Amino acid sequence: MRILWVLSYLPWPLTSGGKTRQYHLLRTLAERGHRITLLVQSKTALDDASRSALEPLLDSLIVMPRRPLKHPVTLLAGLLAPWPLLTTINGLAPALTQRFNALLEQPWDVVQIEHSYTLQPYLATLRQRRQPFVLTEHNLESSLGGATYDRFPRWAAAFVRYDQRRCQRWERNAFDAAHKVIAVTEADAQAIRRLTKTPVEVVVNGVDSQAFEGVQAAPQSARVLFVGNYEYAPNLDAVQWLLDEIFPQVWAQRPDARLAVAGYALPDAWKSRWPDPRIDWLGFVPDLPALQGTCAAFIAPLRHGGGSKLKVLEAMAAGLPLVSTAQGSSGLALRPEQHYLAGEDTRTLADAVVRVLAEPDLAAGLGRAARDYAQRHHDWAVAANELQHAYPPRLSSPERPPCV
Repeated sequence: MRILWVLSYLPWPLTSGGKTRQYHLLRTLAERGHRITLLVQSKTALDDASRSALEPLLDSLIVMPRRPLKHPVTLLAGLLAPWPLLTTINGLAPALTQRFNALLEQPWDVVQIEHSYTLQPYLATLRQRRQPFVLTEHNLESSLGGATYDRFPRWAAAFVRYDQRRCQRWERNAFDAAHKVIAVTEADAQAIRRLTKTPVEVVVNGVDSQAFEGVQAAPQSARVLFVGNYEYAPNLDAVQWLLDEIFPQVWAQRPDARLAVAGYALPDAWKSRWPDPRIDWLGFVPDLPALQGTCAAFIAPLRHGGGSKLKVLEAMAAGLPLVSTAQGSSGLALRPEQHYLAGEDTRTLADAVVRVLAEPDLAAGLGRAARDYAQRHHDWAVAANELQHAYPPRLSSPERPPCV
């Protein structure tokens, strides 16, 4: 099929779960022979590494610049426009709309828009031309307010309530306009179905099983790993909870325990805020399997968010025993004590970390069960199969109009 795929960020390097999902689905569909044009609005320029990683997968790669975050248009629209703040950041882009309009002059079997907050530059054209499209929603954005808006100052409370209402209204309009909505978990799909009559299907998050199958945990290291993209507010909250409350209780029982904090956009201020020498501040690590092989376990103390977490799937595929909240394991059919140790409060999570470090047989069993689950149910091939199933059958005649 000929697919027009629209994104608001370059899916390389793999610095976030969203980028990882995009890249591997693009790769898998390209390997199956689908012809993909990728239209990207990006805050960063296309560099040689991204070009080399992406162009072999695509018929065409088109990258359009996004205006700066503090541009007057963004600031004014963020206050006065009918769209939520995140939508205005990615919207109001006449040159992008013009390029999209030109692309729609071609016949497409599928037009796929990633994220409802990406849709604004394209929606009027899609409606005018009655062009069906698939809308993928990685998280129900209006449900992320607890982590995102809590970081606004108190004097902005009125704006927060206003923006939440805008977000809820925009999501309904976006879902109603789509021919089909794709969620990444059944829980998110059920929440979206309560907002729209548009059909909603699930395409799970996945993992590159082969990339992690050679990893062996290092129980003797007593090192616990957390990985995140720190441009994403729920990960900031998770680290704060880890260092302020959870790990002090771990260290009270296991003074030799270590914590490795890795991931993109790691704030420099954290090193001085939490100066304990048992914390390894690693930032973005290109070779994640190598890092996983130096760790005894993975912890996912997430209290906000949605979807399923690729960092958790990658830890499971590597055979690392997992300690997690329900939010950290959301979207995954995991059983506590079989696939992971569960906890919702500081004491339970701290005790679970101590158990994993103290009981090697328990840790090894959790790691084996987690790896088997990830390989069976969440390899990227499984996700690609679900995405193809959500697409229309291949058009039998080039004269037929594109449909979804």
